[in-house]
Amino acid sequence: MSFVFFVVKLFFRSERNFMSKTILVTGASSGIGRAICERLLAEGHQVLGVARDFKKLPSSHPRFQAFFIDLSALPALPERLQAVAEAHPQVEAIVFNAGRGLFGSLEQLSPAQIRSLIDLNFTSHALLARAFLPALKKRGEGDLIFIGSEAALRGRRMGSIYCASKFALRGFAQALREECAASGVRVAVINPGMAQTPFYDGLDFAPGPEPANYLEPADVAQAVSLILAARPGTVFDEINLSPLKRVVRARSPEKKA
Repeated sequence: MSFVFFVVKLFFRSERNFMSKTILVTGASSGIGRAICERLLAEGHQVLGVARDFKKLPSSHPRFQAFFIDLSALPALPERLQAVAEAHPQVEAIVFNAGRGLFGSLEQLSPAQIRSLIDLNFTSHALLARAFLPALKKRGEGDLIFIGSEAALRGRRMGSIYCASKFALRGFAQALREECAASGVRVAVINPGMAQTPFYDGLDFAPGPEPANYLEPADVAQAVSLILAARPGTVFDEINLSPLKRVVRARSPEKKA
Protein backbone atom coordinates (compact mmCIF):
# COMPACT_ATOMS: atom_id res chain seq x y z
CA MET A 1 0.00 0.00 0.00
CA SER A 2 1.47 3.37 -1.03
CA PHE A 3 1.84 6.11 1.56
CA VAL A 4 -0.56 8.42 -0.35
CA PHE A 5 -3.22 5.71 -0.52
CA PHE A 6 -2.80 5.05 3.20
CA VAL A 7 -3.29 8.74 4.06
CA VAL A 8 -6.38 9.03 1.84
CA LYS A 9 -7.84 5.86 3.34
CA LEU A 10 -7.18 7.15 6.86
CA PHE A 11 -8.79 10.50 6.01
CA PHE A 12 -12.00 8.95 4.71
CA ARG A 13 -12.14 6.54 7.64
CA SER A 14 -11.84 9.50 10.03
CA GLU A 15 -14.56 11.41 8.14
CA ARG A 16 -16.86 8.40 8.27
CA ASN A 17 -16.34 7.93 12.01
CA PHE A 18 -16.71 11.62 12.88
CA MET A 19 -19.55 12.43 15.25
CA SER A 20 -20.56 15.98 16.06
CA LYS A 21 -20.35 16.81 19.75
CA THR A 22 -21.86 19.54 21.87
CA ILE A 23 -18.97 21.35 23.54
CA LEU A 24 -19.00 24.20 26.07
CA VAL A 25 -16.08 26.65 25.96
CA THR A 26 -15.43 29.36 28.56
CA GLY A 27 -13.58 32.56 27.77
CA ALA A 28 -15.01 32.10 24.29
CA SER A 29 -15.00 35.67 23.03
CA SER A 30 -11.30 36.29 22.32
CA GLY A 31 -7.80 34.87 22.18
CA ILE A 32 -7.40 31.15 22.76
CA GLY A 33 -11.08 30.65 23.57
CA ARG A 34 -12.14 32.24 20.31
CA ALA A 35 -9.66 30.12 18.34
CA ILE A 36 -10.99 26.97 20.04
CA CYS A 37 -14.59 27.88 19.19
CA GLU A 38 -13.71 28.63 15.57
CA ARG A 39 -11.88 25.34 15.16
CA LEU A 40 -14.65 23.29 16.76
CA LEU A 41 -17.28 24.97 14.59
CA ALA A 42 -15.16 24.33 11.49
CA GLU A 43 -15.00 20.66 12.47
CA GLY A 44 -18.79 20.46 12.65
CA HIS A 45 -19.39 20.54 16.40
CA GLN A 46 -22.10 22.39 18.31
CA VAL A 47 -20.50 25.02 20.55
CA LEU A 48 -21.85 26.75 23.64
CA GLY A 49 -19.69 29.77 24.37
CA VAL A 50 -19.45 31.42 27.78
CA ALA A 51 -18.09 34.95 28.21
CA ARG A 52 -18.93 38.32 29.75
CA ASP A 53 -19.54 39.76 26.26
CA PHE A 54 -19.17 38.70 22.65
CA LYS A 55 -18.13 41.93 20.95
CA LYS A 56 -15.03 40.21 19.54
CA LEU A 57 -16.84 37.01 18.52
CA PRO A 58 -20.20 37.53 16.80
CA SER A 59 -22.58 34.76 17.77
CA SER A 60 -24.42 34.41 14.45
CA HIS A 61 -23.05 30.97 13.52
CA PRO A 62 -25.95 28.48 13.38
CA ARG A 63 -24.11 25.99 15.58
CA PHE A 64 -22.94 28.54 18.15
CA GLN A 65 -24.91 29.62 21.21
CA ALA A 66 -23.65 32.43 23.42
CA PHE A 67 -24.08 32.60 27.19
CA PHE A 68 -23.34 35.96 28.80
CA ILE A 69 -21.98 34.87 32.17
CA ASP A 70 -19.40 36.62 34.34
CA LEU A 71 -17.48 33.71 35.85
CA SER A 72 -15.87 35.99 38.42
CA ALA A 73 -19.25 36.77 40.01
CA LEU A 74 -19.17 33.78 42.35
CA PRO A 75 -22.25 34.36 44.54
CA ALA A 76 -24.66 33.90 41.63
CA LEU A 77 -22.49 31.51 39.64
CA PRO A 78 -23.60 28.08 40.94
CA GLU A 79 -27.25 28.83 40.18
CA ARG A 80 -26.49 30.17 36.70
CA LEU A 81 -24.25 27.23 35.80
CA GLN A 82 -26.78 24.73 37.10
CA ALA A 83 -29.44 26.31 34.90
CA VAL A 84 -27.21 25.91 31.83
CA ALA A 85 -26.40 22.30 32.74
CA GLU A 86 -30.08 21.42 33.17
CA ALA A 87 -31.05 23.15 29.92
CA HIS A 88 -28.28 21.44 27.96
CA PRO A 89 -27.82 17.87 29.20
CA GLN A 90 -26.40 17.00 25.77
CA VAL A 91 -23.07 18.70 26.54
CA GLU A 92 -20.34 16.09 26.01
CA ALA A 93 -17.19 18.13 26.58
CA ILE A 94 -16.13 21.29 28.40
CA VAL A 95 -13.08 23.43 27.66
CA PHE A 96 -12.16 25.45 30.76
CA ASN A 97 -10.36 28.40 29.23
CA ALA A 98 -11.45 31.57 31.03
CA GLY A 99 -8.83 33.36 33.07
CA ARG A 100 -6.67 36.45 33.35
CA GLY A 101 -3.23 37.48 34.50
CA LEU A 102 -2.15 39.54 37.50
CA PHE A 103 1.51 40.03 38.27
CA GLY A 104 3.59 41.84 40.86
CA SER A 105 5.22 41.33 44.22
CA LEU A 106 2.88 39.71 46.71
CA GLU A 107 2.84 42.78 48.96
CA GLN A 108 1.71 44.89 46.00
CA LEU A 109 -1.49 42.90 45.57
CA SER A 110 -4.53 43.75 47.66
CA PRO A 111 -6.59 41.05 49.37
CA ALA A 112 -9.41 41.82 46.92
CA GLN A 113 -7.10 41.32 43.92
CA ILE A 114 -5.83 38.03 45.31
CA ARG A 115 -9.31 36.67 45.89
CA SER A 116 -10.57 37.91 42.50
CA LEU A 117 -7.80 36.13 40.62
CA ILE A 118 -8.25 32.84 42.48
CA ASP A 119 -12.03 33.08 42.04
CA LEU A 120 -11.79 33.39 38.26
CA ASN A 121 -8.74 31.26 37.46
CA PHE A 122 -9.61 28.36 39.75
CA THR A 123 -12.85 28.45 41.76
CA SER A 124 -15.13 29.22 38.81
CA HIS A 125 -13.75 26.17 36.98
CA ALA A 126 -14.40 23.94 39.98
CA LEU A 127 -18.01 25.18 40.12
CA LEU A 128 -18.47 24.62 36.38
CA ALA A 129 -17.15 21.06 36.57
CA ARG A 130 -19.39 20.41 39.57
CA ALA A 131 -22.47 21.53 37.62
CA PHE A 132 -21.89 19.24 34.62
CA LEU A 133 -20.15 16.19 36.12
CA PRO A 134 -23.28 14.31 37.27
CA ALA A 135 -24.69 14.21 33.72
CA LEU A 136 -21.33 13.30 32.19
CA LYS A 137 -20.80 10.47 34.67
CA LYS A 138 -24.34 9.20 34.10
CA ARG A 139 -23.72 9.18 30.34
CA GLY A 140 -20.50 7.24 30.88
CA GLU A 141 -18.33 9.42 28.66
CA GLY A 142 -17.19 12.98 28.17
CA ASP A 143 -14.20 15.28 28.25
CA LEU A 144 -13.03 17.95 30.68
CA ILE A 145 -10.18 19.94 29.11
CA PHE A 146 -8.47 22.53 31.30
CA ILE A 147 -6.38 25.26 29.68
CA GLY A 148 -3.66 25.72 32.26
CA SER A 149 -0.36 27.51 31.79
CA GLU A 150 3.38 27.04 31.90
CA ALA A 151 2.95 28.91 35.20
CA ALA A 152 1.46 25.68 36.58
CA LEU A 153 4.77 23.89 36.03
CA ARG A 154 7.16 26.23 37.78
CA GLY A 155 6.78 29.22 40.08
CA ARG A 156 8.21 32.48 38.76
CA ARG A 157 9.03 35.81 40.34
CA MET A 158 6.28 38.45 40.29
CA GLY A 159 3.73 35.71 39.64
CA SER A 160 3.05 34.22 43.08
CA ILE A 161 -0.75 34.41 42.97
CA TYR A 162 -1.09 33.76 39.26
CA CYS A 163 1.13 30.67 39.57
CA ALA A 164 -0.83 29.57 42.64
CA SER A 165 -4.10 29.77 40.70
CA LYS A 166 -2.68 27.68 37.86
CA PHE A 167 -1.01 25.16 40.19
CA ALA A 168 -4.40 24.77 41.89
CA LEU A 169 -6.15 24.19 38.58
CA ARG A 170 -3.57 21.60 37.54
CA GLY A 171 -3.83 19.71 40.83
CA PHE A 172 -7.62 19.86 40.64
CA ALA A 173 -7.55 18.35 37.15
CA GLN A 174 -5.13 15.60 38.21
CA ALA A 175 -7.42 14.63 41.09
CA LEU A 176 -10.48 14.67 38.83
CA ARG A 177 -8.62 12.43 36.39
CA GLU A 178 -8.44 9.76 39.10
CA GLU A 179 -11.98 10.42 40.29
CA CYS A 180 -13.63 10.26 36.87
CA ALA A 181 -11.78 7.45 35.10
CA ALA A 182 -14.13 4.72 36.31
CA SER A 183 -17.12 6.60 34.90
CA GLY A 184 -15.61 7.01 31.44
CA VAL A 185 -15.06 10.77 31.72
CA ARG A 186 -11.63 11.89 30.49
CA VAL A 187 -9.72 14.79 32.04
CA ALA A 188 -6.84 16.56 30.31
CA VAL A 189 -4.73 19.67 30.88
CA ILE A 190 -3.08 21.83 28.23
CA ASN A 191 -0.29 24.07 29.54
CA PRO A 192 0.55 26.73 26.95
CA GLY A 193 3.56 29.00 27.12
CA MET A 194 3.35 32.62 26.01
CA ALA A 195 0.81 33.09 23.25
CA GLN A 196 0.01 36.00 20.97
CA THR A 197 -3.33 36.98 22.53
CA PRO A 198 -5.00 39.93 24.30
CA PHE A 199 -3.94 38.29 27.61
CA TYR A 200 -0.99 40.71 27.71
CA ASP A 201 -3.06 43.83 27.09
CA GLY A 202 -2.47 46.08 30.08
CA LEU A 203 0.53 44.09 31.33
CA ASP A 204 4.07 45.45 31.29
CA PHE A 205 5.50 42.46 29.40
CA ALA A 206 4.64 40.37 26.35
CA PRO A 207 6.19 37.70 24.14
CA GLY A 208 9.07 38.68 21.89
CA PRO A 209 8.24 39.91 18.38
CA GLU A 210 9.52 36.95 16.36
CA PRO A 211 7.18 34.06 15.40
CA ALA A 212 9.42 31.65 17.33
CA ASN A 213 8.81 33.69 20.51
CA TYR A 214 5.12 32.92 20.91
CA LEU A 215 2.37 30.39 20.35
CA GLU A 216 -0.61 31.13 18.13
CA PRO A 217 -4.08 30.61 19.63
CA ALA A 218 -4.67 28.09 16.85
CA ASP A 219 -1.86 25.94 18.29
CA VAL A 220 -3.82 25.46 21.50
CA ALA A 221 -7.04 24.87 19.55
CA GLN A 222 -5.26 22.11 17.63
CA ALA A 223 -4.32 20.42 20.90
CA VAL A 224 -7.96 20.56 22.03
CA SER A 225 -9.02 18.94 18.78
CA LEU A 226 -6.41 16.20 19.23
CA ILE A 227 -7.71 15.37 22.70
CA LEU A 228 -11.33 15.22 21.56
CA ALA A 229 -10.50 13.00 18.57
CA ALA A 230 -8.64 10.36 20.61
CA ARG A 231 -10.33 7.01 20.99
CA PRO A 232 -12.42 6.75 24.19
CA GLY A 233 -9.86 4.61 25.99
CA THR A 234 -7.00 7.08 25.47
CA VAL A 235 -6.34 10.11 27.68
CA PHE A 236 -3.89 12.93 27.12
CA ASP A 237 -3.18 13.65 30.77
CA GLU A 238 -1.17 16.79 30.01
CA ILE A 239 0.09 18.57 26.92
CA ASN A 240 2.78 21.22 27.41
CA LEU A 241 3.10 23.68 24.53
CA SER A 242 5.98 26.13 24.27
CA PRO A 243 7.31 28.57 21.70
CA LEU A 244 10.60 27.50 20.18
CA LYS A 245 12.47 30.40 21.81
CA ARG A 246 11.46 31.96 25.12
CA VAL A 247 11.87 35.72 24.70
CA VAL A 248 10.05 38.21 26.92
CA ARG A 249 9.96 41.88 26.00
CA ALA A 250 9.15 44.76 28.31
CA ARG A 251 6.32 47.07 27.33
CA SER A 252 6.24 50.76 28.16
CA PRO A 253 3.05 52.05 29.80
CA GLU A 254 2.01 54.04 26.76
CA LYS A 255 1.93 50.82 24.67
CA LYS A 256 -0.39 49.00 27.02
CA ALA A 257 -3.87 48.41 25.60
